[in-house]
Amino acid sequence: MHLYLDFNASYLAAIMMGLFSSLHCIGMCGSIIGTLTFSLSPEIRKSKFRLLTIVFSYNLGRITSYGLAGLLVGVMAGFLSLPFTQGQAHRLLQIFSALVMTGAGLYLAGWFPRFAYIEKLGTRFWKMIEPFGRKLIPVKNNAQALMFGMIWGWLPCGLIYTALALAATTGNIAHSAITMFCFGIGTLPAVMGVGVITPLLTSLSRAKHFKHAVGILFILFALLAAFPSLNPMKVEHIMTF
Repeated sequence: MHLYLDFNASYLAAIMMGLFSSLHCIGMCGSIIGTLTFSLSPEIRKSKFRLLTIVFSYNLGRITSYGLAGLLVGVMAGFLSLPFTQGQAHRLLQIFSALVMTGAGLYLAGWFPRFAYIEKLGTRFWKMIEPFGRKLIPVKNNAQALMFGMIWGWLPCGLIYTALALAATTGNIAHSAITMFCFGIGTLPAVMGVGVITPLLTSLSRAKHFKHAVGILFILFALLAAFPSLNPMKVEHIMTF
């Protein structure tokens, strides 16, 4: 009996995308973390442990929303691929993902600012759920912070949509959800470290060469999405019983 074990390269790519998206998300999620923190009671803010658990709960909720979004994208990709053969559908998704990731890379490098218009895709849905997030302010406990994060995880963001495009190419609903979860994990250092590494990120965001390097990295991910056979991160081996 042969069992094929496949490490989905999108997981590692998603973590790296989340990590290098920090220059962008620190401005959006960082301000939300600030709002969350200043809404807390003085007693919670004085306790580093309680403050850390609140921030962690918020991020757990945010990442959970990313995973749910990946799950939905996996389902949608399955339905959209019905008119095609499995090979044709997967190839079309790879090409689409590569185009979106290329746009994100050019945007991060400062060469394609109009890519930001992609964030309008989720505006209508966001306007529907955003009031529920505001009702949770001030946050008083971890449960509220978790719910707050789950709502604000749907904030329109071009780089989240880019990660979703990558997730859509996995060809599996579970892999799609895990890919988005990995993307969320990649964003943790920047969001959890607000106030600690913010000066470093701000400095890097002003470095033109660093922005270009991050943009080129995203374009490289796009090439690997379009031509997965060239991906050195893909590992496949067989276990024999």
